[in-house]
Order: sequence, then C-alpha cells, then structure tokens
Amino acid sequence: MEDRIYYRELKNYRSPPKGSKDMGHLYYDLTLLPSQKMREEYRLFLTERGQEKTIQTIDHDKSLYHHLCRFLISQRKRPESFLAWDEETWIKNLRKWMLKNEMPWYIEKVSVYGSVSQGEARLPRYVRQLIRFFQPEDKRPEQEKDVWELDRLGIPIKGNPIHNVKTINFTGISQKLLREEIKAAIYWHIPYESIGTVQGEIGGMRRFSKYLKKYHPKVESCRDINRELMEDYLVYNMTNGQTNKSKANNIYKLRSVLTTIGKIFEYPHLESIIIQSDIPPETQPKFKVYSDSELKRLNAEITKMDEQYARCMIIHQMLGTRISDTLTLRPDCLYQSGGQTMIRIQQVKTDVYTKPVSEEVALLIQKAIEYTKSRHGDTEYIFVNEKDISRPLQYTTIKNKILQMIRDQKLLDDEGKPFGFNSHMFRHYYGVKLTELHLDDWTVAKLLGHKRLGNVKYYRKMSNQILADETRKAREEMSRIILNNLEGWGDEYGQIR
Repeated sequence: MEDRIYYRELKNYRSPPKGSKDMGHLYYDLTLLPSQKMREEYRLFLTERGQEKTIQTIDHDKSLYHHLCRFLISQRKRPESFLAWDEETWIKNLRKWMLKNEMPWYIEKVSVYGSVSQGEARLPRYVRQLIRFFQPEDKRPEQEKDVWELDRLGIPIKGNPIHNVKTINFTGISQKLLREEIKAAIYWHIPYESIGTVQGEIGGMRRFSKYLKKYHPKVESCRDINRELMEDYLVYNMTNGQTNKSKANNIYKLRSVLTTIGKIFEYPHLESIIIQSDIPPETQPKFKVYSDSELKRLNAEITKMDEQYARCMIIHQMLGTRISDTLTLRPDCLYQSGGQTMIRIQQVKTDVYTKPVSEEVALLIQKAIEYTKSRHGDTEYIFVNEKDISRPLQYTTIKNKILQMIRDQKLLDDEGKPFGFNSHMFRHYYGVKLTELHLDDWTVAKLLGHKRLGNVKYYRKMSNQILADETRKAREEMSRIILNNLEGWGDEYGQIR
C-alpha cells in the first residue's frame, strides 16, 4: 500500500471550477509516522474524515498532522499504535512536548459577541479526536453511558429543529453515584420536556456537583443531601453574581431533578428539600425594541448579505414570528382563502396558526421557495441547512452571519454602542407597531400567534407614540382646568413660565 494519501482519493474531493486551484495532487505523507501500524490506522482515520470534512479543512489540518508526527518521533518510548496509550497519557505527554517547544496549550477565542475566552489549542483537540476515533465501541445501553446519543435512546425527543442537539453530556458531574442518579432522572424527563429544558437541568446539576466537590467533598449521593446543606447552597447561589432570573432558574431546575430522584430511588426527603420560598423572585426583564432609525441602519446592511439570508431576515420582520417559526416555514405555507393570501405557521413552541399576509411578503416567500428549489430540489423547509438539506437553517448560522456583519460594518445603536443581535427584538418591534395602529388586544395577539392576551400589555407599554396620541386630549383638558384655577394669579404665574 502506498504511503501517501492523495486528496483526490478522499470522498469529499471535488474537481475545482475552471481557473481555480486544484488540490487533488496534494497528499499526506504517512512515512512521517513511526510505525506501520500507525500508518494503517491513520489511513482509516483520514479516509473517514474525508467523508465528513471539506478538502479545505483536510488541507488546513495537515500542519497539525506534521506536529503530531514530530511529537511521536521525539518520544523515547514510542507507541506502536494509537491505541497503545490511553487518552490521559497521550495528553500528558503532548502537553510536555508542547511546553518544551514553546507551543501554547490554550489560545484566546473571540465569540460572535466579541467576548474573549480561553480554549484548548487546535493540536490537543485534534489529537483527542484521533484517539477517540480508535476507541472500541461502547456496547452498553445508551442510558448507562456518560454521553448519550439522542437518536440511540429509543424514546421521543422534543427537539427544536433550528438547534442541532445530538448529545447530552453528564461527564461534568464528578460524583459517580450522583451522576447515575441524575441520569435516571433525566431519562425520565426527556419524553415530557423540551431538550433545551433538559440541557438546562443538567447544567444546574453540574453547578451543584461542582459546589459539592468544593464545599462538601464527602457527599457522593443525593441520599446524603440534607436541608442544612441545601440552605448553604441557596446562600451560595444567591451570592455568585448571576442575575435574579438565572438564580431562580438554577433552583427551579435543581428542585425538578431532585424531586424525580427522590421518587425513583425512594429518598422521600428530597421531595420537600427545596420549598417555594427558597426560590428568589425574578426581576422582570426590560422589554427592549429597536427604534425606527436603528432598524433602518440594520436593514441597510442586512439587504447586502447573501440574498437568501437577507430574504429570511426581512420575512422574519414582516411576519413578526419567533425565529424558530421563520426558519421552519414549509414550501406549502402560502394558500388562498376568500381572495386573500394566507400563511400557515407551524409554531415550534405551540400550535399551527394562520394569518393573512401582504402581497410583498407573499412575493418574498415565493422567491425564497424558488431559490431553494432551484438549488436543492424539493425540501421540507424553505430555508435549509446547506450541510444537511433535510434540516432547516440553523439559528447559530444566521446569528453568526449577522453578528459578523455588524462587527465588520461597525454598526452602532442609538446610544452609540455596538449593535447586539436578538432576533426576538424584531418581533417586539412588530408587536409595538401593531399597537400603534390602534388594533384591539385580541387582533394583536392573533397576528403574533398568542393564544392569550397577557403579553399584549408589554407591547402597549413600549409604544410612547400611542401613549402620546391617546392621552393628548386628556392632557390638554387637564391643562385647561389647572389654568382656570390660576385665575387672579396671572403675574405670579408669569414669573415661573
């Protein structure tokens, strides 16, 4: 077998368009690896990776491969196989070598929001992927593992199609018995709760586990948790710098999981270990909305983006839907009823609802349908994930695109601060404008897809214009009454005008 793997041999290799650089003649040199066994293993790894990653990624990874080979050659006791060392040994030896060669183990990462954090460098992450590729398959039932593949659990999952959640991970819970108890509770919750709620519960238990490890290291099971310990944690939760909403969410989720654990494992004290008064009151978040001038600046740049992304965001604004409902619109969503174009919106959070749309919205949606069909044929969704057209466009994809555009164009809001991106702000804007059109609460709720009227009051509060218009006559009348009561005090009143 030739000790080279050419890019053209890999499944995802595509001949480049005329005039573009061809990478088919490039290759990985397997002779750089210290043993024949490793060469055979790495061929399997790269062949598999060539089915999942683009050729550009494969080429980008080549420098990591060369570093890996240099690391292996430097070892006095070289492994004969990628399975010869466990992952901990690989990482320990790699860290020593990188330190010796003045290579950073951690690198700074800048999020789409512009915040800076530290993360593991590319080389150790690449080596971890490589080592894990060769690990024998875990034959245990999925619910016994520490990382669950959701599609292997064999139970219904309430997922949101615009978020690609494939696994849930329990490895951050260090206490073995506690981890098994939490896994049992989560397995019970999954059929009845959204996967986002389940992830939040695991996150809450992960924080609780870290607290126990630091302050109560002898506690290994929920059986050992008492009210005194819980009161200590409640104080800790209230003083850890999070918002009131986050603090309340932490305790709600902790109570939910502990209650289920109490029922499953017959720890009756857990069912009342957190009482309602333990949950801190939530501060009502400030209801924000874009101003007209902010929306004009933002849309001026959105319309310069890739045409389908631009259509998606303009349609999103014109419909006033949640972003999950916009991204999951179906090609058959438009229909005619009584001479009016209607749209059928299958809300991810609730039920299907319909409403009339303008000719402009219908035209944009039809253009979006034609765009997708011309490129991908018949699809379930109008806005599709380019990497997997059976799925809708992912929220993180469009969020990252818009945040990058905001940063590139240095867009500022009315206060002179960099724009954030919150897709729900468009829905707030839509709701506020409906109230300014003097529509009744029921009509506003219907157009927003709400079943109840409770949320309409927030849209009305945000509209300063409607407040000014609807109270103008009353304010003028009150001024006239007050002025009448100033009769005989003209000179004195003149001094303060």
